[in-house]
Amino acid sequence: MVVPRASVRRPRSRTYSLTVRALGPLVLLAVWWIASATGALTPDVLASPTDVVRAVGELWGNGQLPDALSTSLTRSGIGLLIGLVAGLTLGVTTGFTRLGDELLDSSLQTLRTIPFLSLVPLFMVWFGINEVAKILLIAVATTFPMYVSTAGGVRNTDRKLVEAMRSFGMSRLAIVREVVLPGALPSLLAGLRLSMTLSVIALIAAEEINATAGIGYLMAQAQSYARTDILAVCILVYGLLGLLADGIVRLLERVLMPWRAAVQGEAR
Repeated sequence: MVVPRASVRRPRSRTYSLTVRALGPLVLLAVWWIASATGALTPDVLASPTDVVRAVGELWGNGQLPDALSTSLTRSGIGLLIGLVAGLTLGVTTGFTRLGDELLDSSLQTLRTIPFLSLVPLFMVWFGINEVAKILLIAVATTFPMYVSTAGGVRNTDRKLVEAMRSFGMSRLAIVREVVLPGALPSLLAGLRLSMTLSVIALIAAEEINATAGIGYLMAQAQSYARTDILAVCILVYGLLGLLADGIVRLLERVLMPWRAAVQGEAR
């Protein structure tokens, strides 16, 4: 007889985890720097990391980068907020009530299949080239991921628990607030992650609509003057915004669902 040995995994330290996560970006940065230093990557194709850092200093010094960031974050934030509220409201309505499901779900699922980029010309006709068109495009892009995740999470709520709360005299609004939404929290956070990622993608598309300010405007100006260093700065900013959005959702998961972080730590 062989005595079984318990498999005990040591939890990884935070420093080790962050180091491993940083390896990929550091390798890409090293490849980029080597290719630029050896001449394999010429400045007319892509500026070197040194030139990009210099461009960041230039744009920050003359105030262009802070102003562009402020404008883009405002557009993305307002559009995301509208999309999250709309998606959450519609998801709860269709997931919790049969009438809402019958009235709205088929129409919303049809609208969900329409690529939001195809709405750009229509929004320009309806709203012109002002901020309203840009914000609404981001709102439309972020509504449907939140809607699908919310509706699915609400439908998966334990119906016996809902009926029990009704038998105690709780109103529908109280049941949604105290039972349904906490039970659907994993799905809500998954929808939030998708919506925040799409808000950055939609921001890029929105700032192509004759923008006169924002990161997209900086990119258009840099393209006109063949400034690949500024183009690289703008692309990196968009990437960092997406990374920041994902980090915010991860932080919310740790705060709102601490048991999930504990389970994942043990699994590793």
